Amino acid sequence: RSAGTREQSDWESICTVNMNEWITKKPLEWEKYLNKEVKVTADEKNAYQGWVFTVDPVSGSIVLVNFVDTGKVSVVTIMGHAIQTVELIREGENNTTEKLSALFMPVAAKVYSNEELGQRKSSLKSWLEKNRIPVTEQGDQHTVLCVAGVLTVSPPYNPEDCNSSNEIILSRVQSLINCNPDAYHKTD
Repeated sequence: RSAGTREQSDWESICTVNMNEWITKKPLEWEKYLNKEVKVTADEKNAYQGWVFTVDPVSGSIVLVNFVDTGKVSVVTIMGHAIQTVELIREGENNTTEKLSALFMPVAAKVYSNEELGQRKSSLKSWLEKNRIPVTEQGDQHTVLCVAGVLTVSPPYNPEDCNSSNEIILSRVQSLINCNPDAYHKTD
């Protein structure tokens, strides 16, 4: 069989799937639905249509995305146990994958020079020491700040760059960082 015929056969084999087939599919089979427009019929004959962003490999739940207005989207999750049928409507276009992926990616992070990172680290370390918080530098290049031996702050030294298993300390240090009058994260 030619490649074109094989692709058409693959397409036809995934066009409509009923509940028993859907829930028993394997993740690699669900992958064929990613970035494609589908119509999903769920319990009580509720129908949903949209672009498949992902399929949960454990439950078989589908996350559908619809591009509503300029810049606005609608996201719906259909629980795997409620799915009656999945009907393939059409293939995604070249930019569909990028559009879907961009929805859940953080805005491009600012890139800092080594000098800027050094200033940010120094400012935060001084602020913590001024507030009588013990802080040391860790890592090969001393880029990570360690607070009281139980919390670390990684570059670029914003409140969300704190990491600790102690949520009380984490919350308090993040609040303290937010109160820093010389904080760089307030101007980013």
